[in-house]
Amino acid sequence: MTGSADIDRTEPATAEALMRSRFEAFRRSDAAWLLRTWHPSTRPADLDLSDNPRWRGLQIIDTVAGGQADDTGVVEFRATYVEDTGGVGVLHERSTFLKQDGRWFYLDGDVG
Repeated sequence: MTGSADIDRTEPATAEALMRSRFEAFRRSDAAWLLRTWHPSTRPADLDLSDNPRWRGLQIIDTVAGGQADDTGVVEFRATYVEDTGGVGVLHERSTFLKQDGRWFYLDGDVG
């Protein structure tokens, strides 16, 4: 499913809210939302999600700043997905977010 008409498009008010919306966009293979919420300084020209795994769950581990009054934030999370073999994989990332002109953007992340 690549459509985005059924996804709430209100601007996320916090870095964590943006992280959650991006996870849902990955689940739906919504490259348009992912690119729109990626900071221009680090955003790829395009995003091929043809080999996107089946994302299952998101666990927020930690947040640093990223509130409505902040301009930067960090969200550490674990996202689970189903592997081709049927097993479960885990992506553990500490993501950096930046608020610019009143909008939150994903900047980059350290996978660990």
